[in-house]
Amino acid sequence: MCGIVGYVGSKQAVEVVMEGLARLEYRGYDSAGVALVADGELSTAKRAGKLVNLRNLLEEEPPPAGTLGMGHTRWATHGPPNDRNAHPHTDCSGSVAVIHNGIIENFAKLRAELEERGHGLASDTDTETVAHLLEEELKDGIKLAEALRRVCRRLEGAFTLVAVHAADPDVVVGARRNSPLVVGLGDGENFLASDVAAFIAHTRNAMELGQDQVVELRREGVTVTDFDGKPAEVNEYHVDWDVSAAEKGGYDYFMLKEIAEQPRAVADTLLGRIGTDGRLTLDEMRITDQELREVDKIIIVACGTSYHAGLIAKYAIEHWAGLPCEVELASEFRYRDPILSRTTLVIAISQSGETMDALMAVRHAREQHAKLLGICNVNGSTLPRECDGVLYTHAGPEIAVASTKAFLTQLVAVYLIALYIAQVRGTKWGDEVFAMIQLLERMPEKVDKVLETMEPVRELARSLAGESSVLFLGRHVGFPVALEGALKLKELAYMHAEGFAAGELKHGPIALIEEGLPVIVVVPPRARDVLHDKIVSNIQEIRARGARTIVIAEEGDDSVEPYADTLISVPAVPTLLQPLVTTVPLQVFACELATAKGHDVDQPRNLAKSVTVE
Repeated sequence: MCGIVGYVGSKQAVEVVMEGLARLEYRGYDSAGVALVADGELSTAKRAGKLVNLRNLLEEEPPPAGTLGMGHTRWATHGPPNDRNAHPHTDCSGSVAVIHNGIIENFAKLRAELEERGHGLASDTDTETVAHLLEEELKDGIKLAEALRRVCRRLEGAFTLVAVHAADPDVVVGARRNSPLVVGLGDGENFLASDVAAFIAHTRNAMELGQDQVVELRREGVTVTDFDGKPAEVNEYHVDWDVSAAEKGGYDYFMLKEIAEQPRAVADTLLGRIGTDGRLTLDEMRITDQELREVDKIIIVACGTSYHAGLIAKYAIEHWAGLPCEVELASEFRYRDPILSRTTLVIAISQSGETMDALMAVRHAREQHAKLLGICNVNGSTLPRECDGVLYTHAGPEIAVASTKAFLTQLVAVYLIALYIAQVRGTKWGDEVFAMIQLLERMPEKVDKVLETMEPVRELARSLAGESSVLFLGRHVGFPVALEGALKLKELAYMHAEGFAAGELKHGPIALIEEGLPVIVVVPPRARDVLHDKIVSNIQEIRARGARTIVIAEEGDDSVEPYADTLISVPAVPTLLQPLVTTVPLQVFACELATAKGHDVDQPRNLAKSVTVE
């Protein structure tokens, strides 16, 4: 959700903070603001809209020079995105400033109490209540960190809070509960952020904060306690990518860069997975082989694009590992009384590791004593810490809101998990697992080949910019690919787009077919002859009713050519691995169509990269 940056050191804080906010704007871009402490005074500036509006304000009205400050990019929850609701928020005296990510669930009660005590709140936000609560605590003469600890004990919900105080000019204080906050450890300077991308240009040494912890950030070092003030254990780590990975690298959009990075990301996720004995090894698993042998059911929980990766995982797990597998929307999981036991393995998939719906599903599963395995792209995030094991994807930073390379690396991760469980449970022989890993290792070159042939797809997308609706059809693992293609088009082009299982066409969706309607069909490999023949029949049905058929099929599949108004060929690969190549044209298609419509591809309206509230 929101982007947060805090800094204390020797540099001009406003420059460091604005640089960090620029790297975090993908997290929220409804408004932005900064707070600086200089010469014992608090200075704030904020503007609705994108970060450029704040930058223009700071150029028109330069803030005082100072080496301590914080900044925020907002994704609106409470109150519309306007100047008044932009962060930071201050207390009645204007000496305390607060920025916030998450939702304070009991804010209405707290606000009413504050107003009864004479506080005047100027915004519609839940955040502002914290500034006024701090104001009351600071009247007792305590330091800012202790005041924040006291306030946090009164708050309900999920939050990251960062605060500064004019009377405590050497410290930035942060707190977290169920929302991301990471410390950057520099030389004579230190950083706070909701994502390491904010400070990666200055340091690659980081510290992950645990649940219900408060950090005091000073030039000479950091102090971490729990909400009761007791010293807390922390984990320091080194970020394995540098600032160049978070830059556009000559591309017009981060999304274009991230689509192009997919062959490398897939290869990196496969690195080091084969041991010297030729067996698949997953070092981060932390679930014993015996525990995996005892598993009798797998449930995958995820949201959005990650949910589609989970749907594909179901096919792989049931086919290779021979275990029943359910796939659940994480947002619905704990509300339906799922049946879990000690022999249930719950796999949670989240690019950021901070998706609140996924985290709440994991916590519910833990209460039921299920085994927990996370798939995540961000080292130091919450999900890996709350699971029994984790498989990290190695996609590098994904900045564009619409996920691309994270999806492909999640697919690789679920394939690896399915094969590993098959290896442990003996449902596949070692040479069978090794042979499949070898096929996976050839996938980067297959993806690269797809990317080299995308110009006709871009031309097609531009020709459809005036359309109002596009349908997607698929069978087997092509059905989740159809869902993902439709989601990308919704996210980026703001078009009506729906994905259907092709076998369901006659059970209702065929009523949507009309003259000229673009329908994209993902065709299974010819080796799946029954499914292949059936989807060719589906193509004939919709073409007979006037649809414009856009067919994605493997190279050399001549049988679909007579029924395709546009044919997009992809390399021939095994059926279960086909989503790695059929998804890519749909990513390119959505990106190009959105560009043709004049939309901001990296920052689609109403969306944020990491959804850290339920």
